[in-house]
Amino acid sequence: MRRMKLLRNIYLGIENLLLHKLRTMLTMLGVIFGVGSVVAMLSVGEGASEEAQRQIKKIGSNNIIINSVKAEEDDASSSSSSYMSIYGLKYDDHIRIAETFNTIEQVAPVKLIRKDARLNDRLLEIRVVGTTPNWFDLLDRDILAGRTITEEDVKNYANVCVLTEYGSRRLLAANNTLGKDVRIGSDYFEIIGIVRSEGGSAGNIQMPDEQVDAYIPLNVAKNYFGDVYSKRSAGARIRELVELHQLIVQVKNTEDVEATAAAIKAMLKRFHPKNDYIVRVPLALLEQAEASKRTFNIVLGSIACISLLVGGIGIMNIMLASVTERTREIGIRRAIGAKRRQIISQFIIETVVLSSVGGLLGIGLGVLIPAIITRYSAMPTIVTAESIIFSVSISIAVGVIFGLYPAIRAANVDPIVALRHE
Repeated sequence: MRRMKLLRNIYLGIENLLLHKLRTMLTMLGVIFGVGSVVAMLSVGEGASEEAQRQIKKIGSNNIIINSVKAEEDDASSSSSSYMSIYGLKYDDHIRIAETFNTIEQVAPVKLIRKDARLNDRLLEIRVVGTTPNWFDLLDRDILAGRTITEEDVKNYANVCVLTEYGSRRLLAANNTLGKDVRIGSDYFEIIGIVRSEGGSAGNIQMPDEQVDAYIPLNVAKNYFGDVYSKRSAGARIRELVELHQLIVQVKNTEDVEATAAAIKAMLKRFHPKNDYIVRVPLALLEQAEASKRTFNIVLGSIACISLLVGGIGIMNIMLASVTERTREIGIRRAIGAKRRQIISQFIIETVVLSSVGGLLGIGLGVLIPAIITRYSAMPTIVTAESIIFSVSISIAVGVIFGLYPAIRAANVDPIVALRHE
């Protein structure tokens, strides 16, 4: 019985709203744009946050990145043509860090050298990455073909290299990749594998890999290219001595990452009088990104909710006008026995129908906008079920809250006065 009454009231509510189609549609616009903006803004925020977190996780949330940097005093003195900058991480730093801390799983040392690579008539400047086989364990990169460096390659001082996908395409074009010999500097290396690189940066941490990298065993890089880098450009000569450009440290447990990073900083400070290194912790960036996501969603959600508030005011306005127009109808219903709560429920149902339909149309708009943004700007967006549920809940709540006063006002109309109303 109650269900039948409810369905009848919903039907009557829809019927009354359809009597003024244009006015009803204009009233719903506030709710439509409000809900649409909530869903769209939250999806943009979610997409941006997800992309930042994905980039950070590609570095490794359990990893600590230590980079060599030129100290300020070296920058000031490097203008002299006879000056050699000596800075950065040492081979001994790698050994000390690997052997001192029991919280560390493994450490990958990295030496970086810029060289020209030549294959047949193709020439490309690449970044040679001298490292150990565990580099590929610390950073999860897809192996597209062949294999990566092994301990056997290190033991045999093998002239082998692993190219990135982008670099291999630039050098090899349509040729068969694996087994080719590429000339790097003045020496030849056999291509044994192709990997996909990430490149770019996550927050203030540069990705350990670039689009055009060639990975070779660290001991081979040391033997062939040495520790001194020399380059002449624009009449100036740059000479630098750097043993290791980077150390990637993997910590066993996530909860030990920040404490281990602090301990590594303290150790390096003892052996490096110059501030020629920098320690980055991707985990801290990940936590910062998650906190920023929450703040971003709150701000965007709050801004979008203002639109819903405006839509709610529009609903209240139209329902107050409806009460005035239907004063005589209300009087007749009261005169034949309708109770106040029945009048209230009728008007509440109308406002809920109005806001619900507007909310559903708004969801469609909110899903469409992120799809357009992703298609034309390549910006990732993610529409979550939570944002849709939140938006619909808010729109229904707006209908109830802003429809309550007009409903109570309608219920309190004096039947005698209402019957005399023209």
